[in-house]
Amino acid sequence: MPWQLLRLQFSPATTDEVDELEQLLLDAGAQSVTLADAQDQPLFQIEPGATPLWDSVSLSGMFAADTDLAPVQARLQQRLAITADELEITRLEDQDWEKTWMDRFQPMRFGERLWICPSWLSPPDPAAVTIMLDPGMAFGTGTHPTTALCLEWLEQHNLDGKVIVDFGCGSGVLAIAAALLGAAQVLAVDNDPQAITATEANRRANDLDAALLQCFLPAQFPPADSPLPADVLVANILAGPLAQLAPRFATLVKPGGALVLSGILPDQAEPLREVYRPWFNMEKAVTRDQWTRLAGSRR
Repeated sequence: MPWQLLRLQFSPATTDEVDELEQLLLDAGAQSVTLADAQDQPLFQIEPGATPLWDSVSLSGMFAADTDLAPVQARLQQRLAITADELEITRLEDQDWEKTWMDRFQPMRFGERLWICPSWLSPPDPAAVTIMLDPGMAFGTGTHPTTALCLEWLEQHNLDGKVIVDFGCGSGVLAIAAALLGAAQVLAVDNDPQAITATEANRRANDLDAALLQCFLPAQFPPADSPLPADVLVANILAGPLAQLAPRFATLVKPGGALVLSGILPDQAEPLREVYRPWFNMEKAVTRDQWTRLAGSRR
């Protein structure tokens, strides 16, 4: 059957406001409601249990084709003080939605020999290093520049026999990449239990042994039998937490070891380099699509 998709974009003041508008759509007959980023702004949960919001949110409701949307339009206009032109209504013809969703995700290459491939497709190069990874709840499927910058750094460096820390692991994509690229041990850390669950599931999907790739909440890290300090620490989080974590990262990386930081805006790169300079020799920043990667070596 065909559908109507009602979509609006707004800047929420609180999570309660988002919940209220979501309930408004459901009460009006929406079969599903989707909350999405309207400006390609990744979220990195800082505090456990927090519910972060994008600065600009796209809220969509899927309605049956014969639903009269005039009343819900009027309520939204009144609630948000917006005009009818700011509400988009699209007719969607019936289709195989699962297939449409799956068709959006294709294998991606990082560097010369590293690929990410969804599980329903065959790896494009059997001789390459391939991460089997399906889109999920935790951040990090390789599509965002911050993740891609870290994956390319890992692919370009010799990780054979090394100890790697992935701090803020999300889906575990960087940890899995390090393990598949030859690391002797990988320690993945995240303060979101869902990220730990996702990383464990993705580890199993890639046939990696639990002793090779271990996952920890911050309270459990480092473990008593820790192989630290590490040869490489990679952290794809936000500039604020990265600055706060600099002294701790200095204790986690061995002399001569490498540090890789991402999730940084270009104008944040130089101040963050200064924060890390007491402990690390910092290299020139690498920027792509308005996101920056910093790397350095422990003194």
